[in-house]
Amino acid sequence: MSNPDEHPRLQRLLGAWALHSCAPDEMAEVDAHLVGCGECAAEAEQLRSAVGMLHPYADLDPSLRAEVIGTCLSIRPPQVAVPDYAQPYDAETARLDALLADLNDDEWTAPVQLEWFEGDDAASRGTSVTGVLGHLLAVDGMVSSTLGLPDPVPHAEEVTTDPTERTEALWKQMGPEQEKGARPADGRRTGTMHGAWRDHTYELIRTCSFSGNGVADINVPYGDGVVLPLRLALLDRAFETWIHATDIADAVDYPYPPPVPEHLRTLISVAVEMLPTILAARRQAGLASPPLPVVQPGAPARSLRLHIEGESGGDWYLPLDGPGGPAGPDNCVSHVVLDEVEFCRLAAGHLAPREVAVGQRGEETAVVELLYAMASMSRL
Repeated sequence: MSNPDEHPRLQRLLGAWALHSCAPDEMAEVDAHLVGCGECAAEAEQLRSAVGMLHPYADLDPSLRAEVIGTCLSIRPPQVAVPDYAQPYDAETARLDALLADLNDDEWTAPVQLEWFEGDDAASRGTSVTGVLGHLLAVDGMVSSTLGLPDPVPHAEEVTTDPTERTEALWKQMGPEQEKGARPADGRRTGTMHGAWRDHTYELIRTCSFSGNGVADINVPYGDGVVLPLRLALLDRAFETWIHATDIADAVDYPYPPPVPEHLRTLISVAVEMLPTILAARRQAGLASPPLPVVQPGAPARSLRLHIEGESGGDWYLPLDGPGGPAGPDNCVSHVVLDEVEFCRLAAGHLAPREVAVGQRGEETAVVELLYAMASMSRL
């Protein structure tokens, strides 16, 4: 017999159940509830009938999701608004959630290849859709734990704040079969990781929304001495969620457009602003590949023009010889042109710098140095 205490919660799930958008365990709970609840059974029958009528029109362009949500929010704003710095993360986690809800059992086991750069060398790691979610969950946990939320990584106090080590710890807990996408021994679909990831992102966004700008500048440790204010950490999480959602979409042949222009513009701008500091760090580290130019004392400072094409792009002059150096057309020695998505794929380590260096103008060394600096922003 159905538990009456569970009735309100399960009744709220009926819409998602009718659209087959619940997690597998939730679908099973609703199915069991409908056997003993005539009220919900009648409502479920009506909802399924409505879904059947809408089915010919339901397979719409996924990019419409953001447009529909934006229109709804403009008509009826939420009682507690998501702060500006968290909105890209909110949008990208919602888009990935929608993608995951469409996966069938076989697609959950599809191999996914994660790519990034270590130093100046390309690196990769094979995993599954479940493994990708585990990776996202492990790194998101660095942000949520600074807000006092539970850390999803087991024995987190024994693990450093390095994203790779946290990911390996969570993958170890999942086990090799789970990480590669195999079904658990009890036969449930690997979408159980979907539920854990979805609940965690919801709590993170909810906490930021109720805290507003009061937590925007809390420091988030990112390993290897890197510390980011929470507002930048969430933009980083939005970027990585989109990139890895694209990895999943490619693996299952699912159409997946870039973020809406407003959000993509923000992500690109933040990455571009970080480049002069990254260039200086690479020079200080003495990286020999590609060779770095030697600036003689008294020599004029150099800058580079970066033009990113697309609705979310723009024009920037970047100092090449120090983050605080002058930058403008008068001392520009090179010109780099990239498409907005190409720039992001390079920053994510999904393109090799040498592949996009063709056709750039000016000092070749300066161009290659910048492109390698972009790729060095990537990580597992």
